[in-house]
Amino acid sequence: MTDQQHSNTPPLELVEQWADMLSSRSDYAVFSLAIQWGADQELEACCDTLQRHAHWDLAVFELMADRRPKPPSLKEQALLQLDTLNADLAMHGRGCDLSQIRRALEALPND
Repeated sequence: MTDQQHSNTPPLELVEQWADMLSSRSDYAVFSLAIQWGADQELEACCDTLQRHAHWDLAVFELMADRRPKPPSLKEQALLQLDTLNADLAMHGRGCDLSQIRRALEALPND
């Protein structure tokens, strides 16, 4: 192996920052940050290659959207929890009408 730095080799400052985090965060949380950083570097390199060689701006946009989907919004999370609550209540014979709560959540903006 050579001493050549690759785009997916984190800078020493970042490695030191992650090491410092180990005293206040779980190993899992810190390693997840490191893995995400590496994955983001790889995705950025793929997008650069597509743009440089093929000029596929739409392909880059779709690649980013597919490989780094946005987490569900608070509204989406609330609707999912409402569905889960409704299913749990029905399973235990305690179903109730949650339609007004659903309509209120659906009326919120999609942020």
